[in-house]
Amino acid sequence: MPSFAHDFPFDPSYGYTRDELLSVPAPAAPGDFAAFWRTRHDEARKVATEPEIGPLEDERDGLRIHGVTFTSVGGVRLGGWLALPVEGAAEHGFVIGHGYGGRQEPGPDLPLPRSAAILPCVRGMGSRGLWPGIPDVADAHVRHGIGSRDTYVIGDCVADLWCAASALHELVPELAPGDDPGAPRLGYLGESFGGGLGALALPWDDRFGAAQLTVPTFGNHPLRLTLRCVGSGESLRAYHRDHPEVTEVLRYFDAATAAAQLELPTLVAAALFDPSVPPPGQFAVHNALAGPRELQVLSAGHFEYEGLVGEVAQLRGNRERFFGAHMGQGVPGGGVGPSGWARASRHVQRPGRPRAQDGRASRFVRGG
Repeated sequence: MPSFAHDFPFDPSYGYTRDELLSVPAPAAPGDFAAFWRTRHDEARKVATEPEIGPLEDERDGLRIHGVTFTSVGGVRLGGWLALPVEGAAEHGFVIGHGYGGRQEPGPDLPLPRSAAILPCVRGMGSRGLWPGIPDVADAHVRHGIGSRDTYVIGDCVADLWCAASALHELVPELAPGDDPGAPRLGYLGESFGGGLGALALPWDDRFGAAQLTVPTFGNHPLRLTLRCVGSGESLRAYHRDHPEVTEVLRYFDAATAAAQLELPTLVAAALFDPSVPPPGQFAVHNALAGPRELQVLSAGHFEYEGLVGEVAQLRGNRERFFGAHMGQGVPGGGVGPSGWARASRHVQRPGRPRAQDGRASRFVRGG
């Protein structure tokens, strides 16, 4: 297990060994868990997303980058970015989630060449996801509407990802499946907050073919509520102390519980040491996956450390190989994505300092 000098008043490895992390289970699902999420998915698929492409904002590494807006559930109009190949039709498509705190610019790199991608800002998050009445600070956002499973903002954020996929299909029709069962599936990339949302979103949506979840949050809420952290989980812990009944709502938003329904090939990057997203919850997501899975164990998440650059490079290579194998038919060597096509903000902090929230001021994978 890694040992890092730090000034946290708790141990960000939480005393778990690697073998113990690989044994962390997922909580049992409520009896109507699948029905709840399938209903939410069906409602999101009926939304007329009416996507609009904005002016060209950048062009590099064979991609044109535009602003994009689309409509999600509840009539919420959201923004983000759309990346399109400069030449030729897109052969692969990706939906790319973001960390808590949103994104101020596009990222990360695309895993495969000849790809298009939509990078949405979910409601309340980032410069293009702001919406009246929804907090834009993670500690408040993660508690917004938490009194009921039907009003909790996390459910709507999941729906924002489904609507982003619909918008991508409308804007890049060569990726839309139509009546062709052999049409290309979408890939999903998400870290931290985006990793947790992805685990909740993907089991119910057959438009996706493979996923990468990096340091995913929201895994095993009952355990998370016992673990001190500096991410959004600490806000939930504080709320739970005054409102213990919130556990009944959180049962429906547990990324590990959802992962037990996720049959897509999934690459998980989970950290042994993480002050923002406790590692037991991350590993619970991986351990529960019902389909083909791969694991890259990271020394740390949401934390700067010696060896970070090498692990970033290793994960990038694994990502390209993984998506090449599961989505990149005909891509030699599994495909090599264009490097650095969209420079995400890199708020990397000093050694021994945490990121402010799940996915902000990052760490490991760019784009939070």
